[in-house]
Amino acid sequence: MEHLNFEYPAHEPVKQRAHVGVVGSGDLEVLLSPHEGGCAQVVVKTSVDGYGQIWKSVLDRFFTRYAGAARIEINDFGATPGVVALRLAEAVEASES
Repeated sequence: MEHLNFEYPAHEPVKQRAHVGVVGSGDLEVLLSPHEGGCAQVVVKTSVDGYGQIWKSVLDRFFTRYAGAARIEINDFGATPGVVALRLAEAVEASES
């Protein structure tokens, strides 16, 4: 099990908490909650070791489009980058409704 931490600049406060996805084979869950401090903090707990650079690339791309000040916890069980991007987008949508 690997734990990764990332931080991104953010300026828009997140409105509410969101929880999407499930921890299961080839999937992941995303827990998104408001965070003060002008940044987004991301904690990834993954069952697949050695993919830190892939995670960074996926999150870098996501945060070029999203500027929410949030704490994001990702619990992964082997999801592909496409599934990660989908779940992050779903979490943002759920937090805005």
